[in-house]
Amino acid sequence: MPYEEAFDLFWKEVLESVEKAQFAKLTMAKTVGKPNLRNIFVRPVYSEGEFKVLLKLRYRSVETEDQEDELTLEEAFVVIKSHLKKSFASVLLFTTEKNIIFKVNKKGAGSMAESAPTFSKV
Repeated sequence: MPYEEAFDLFWKEVLESVEKAQFAKLTMAKTVGKPNLRNIFVRPVYSEGEFKVLLKLRYRSVETEDQEDELTLEEAFVVIKSHLKKSFASVLLFTTEKNIIFKVNKKGAGSMAESAPTFSKV
């Protein structure tokens, strides 16, 4: 399955975890090549009854400061999707129910796998 289609299914899992209040964290890892960007983290932020996320870009170079932005989930989706396959080959969703890893292989196919949850509460 092309990675775009598989990622849309993965993102539905993200949205479902938010709706069920089970979303703990999202991490982009496994860099493609040696980019300065080392990780992208997305963590929940609850403010004034509205669900937002803290998106953190972590860099390898000490000269480049890490960036943090409070975004809506839709805004975070745009950032994450823009780095998929170009900078990162995997995205990990941590929920209180399960962990889901999304991977893009060298041929551009996407896949998902589930494992036991890392977090017991948000």
